[in-house]
Amino acid sequence: MKKEQRMAQEITEKLGGADNIHSLTYCMTRLRVMPKDESKVDLAGIKNIEGVMGVVGDETLQIIVGPGTVNRVADEMTRTTGLTASALDEDGEDDLAKTTKDAINRKNATPFKLFLRKIASIFIPLIPAIVGSGLIAGISNVLLRSGVPKDLAIMQMIDMIGWGLFGYLAIFVGINTAKEFGGTPALGGVAGIMLINPALANITLFGEKLVPGRGGLIGVMLAAFFIAWSEKRIRRFVPAAIDIIVTPTLALLATGIATIFVLQPVGGFISDLITKGLLNILDMGGIFAGIVLAGTFLPLVVTGLHQGLTPVHMELLNSIKSDPLLPILAMGGAGQVGAAFAIYFKTKNAKLKRVIKGGLPVGILGIGEPLIFGVTLPLGRPFLTACLGAAVGGAFQAFFKVGTIAIGVSGLPLAFLIKETNQIVLYIAGLLLAYIFGFLFTWLFGFKESMAKDI
Repeated sequence: MKKEQRMAQEITEKLGGADNIHSLTYCMTRLRVMPKDESKVDLAGIKNIEGVMGVVGDETLQIIVGPGTVNRVADEMTRTTGLTASALDEDGEDDLAKTTKDAINRKNATPFKLFLRKIASIFIPLIPAIVGSGLIAGISNVLLRSGVPKDLAIMQMIDMIGWGLFGYLAIFVGINTAKEFGGTPALGGVAGIMLINPALANITLFGEKLVPGRGGLIGVMLAAFFIAWSEKRIRRFVPAAIDIIVTPTLALLATGIATIFVLQPVGGFISDLITKGLLNILDMGGIFAGIVLAGTFLPLVVTGLHQGLTPVHMELLNSIKSDPLLPILAMGGAGQVGAAFAIYFKTKNAKLKRVIKGGLPVGILGIGEPLIFGVTLPLGRPFLTACLGAAVGGAFQAFFKVGTIAIGVSGLPLAFLIKETNQIVLYIAGLLLAYIFGFLFTWLFGFKESMAKDI
């Protein structure tokens, strides 16, 4: 039996069987399961399954199995159980599942967490496309700075492939936003088009020409939310026989007018506030800002809410064509790698060594969840020393104002996205510093062999 087949079978059993699974989705590293009855779930048993690196109880039960493995395990689970996320959604929620979900929501219903979770839900499905496009754009950037002529056909093709998504990202964000708020996804996509349509430049209001793209992704999310909200309320008063004609037409018209007069200006104000505020923090806080931002990033990753920062990164790129925040936050994963190396060389626990060996390669490549949930977080103190190592790297990146030209995974691959050639060396130097100090802090006072006895 293959590893993924075994894991799928064991996870299904520990979840209480296929009949107890209400929904199943997955992201880059985690299976996200909504059980119908939490009392039937054997959490301790799931954690002890070989290949499972950790479990997080949030709005959904998140089982960390690592990149590459997660999609195969999800495929096996859907194949062997006959269940798919879409089929479960069509069946609707039974009373028990709804009660369970409501209880979980109440437990986690702080306004800030709910807000970030909504934002994260919009961007998580876009991560593979953003990462792939960003890395290709970064490779194009490195080739151009290495002296490869820009007018070569192959360079033009690579450039087009890498930057294509970012020119139309507003449409995808609009689709996901409308879907997240219960509207028609296609109408959300149209709301996104409104903000990037070049025809906006031909419209003059109050003596000023409108600017395509003004408001960025913040404006897109506002417009898509508004069209979803409008659609649901208009539908209440429209007879079913003409709903397909009247409802989308009125919702689209109302959203277009609201976008031009209100939502785009408000989105622009918010995006300016975010970008200018963050840049001021980095300018005034300097090294201290880098320490705080990098040192506190890993706890956000633990909750899965770090994806909610994606629009912040995009607004920086839209406004100043550079993202100085991403290299700082990338140090969180680097501190984790250093801590994991220290534990690997210090421990005699074979199981712990095996988990670290599996998590280190992807950790170096910028995906830190396997090391977080499989190593440092369960051990406790190494998670804190990893944060301290990250803080050192963050201070370095903030001091030298290293920035990227796009967003993507952190770790070594982020070097391809660094804006200036001379800053690539600085970014790698900061990465090594985070490795080294994450290692030293963990080696000196972050890990004792007694911590590994329950792993």
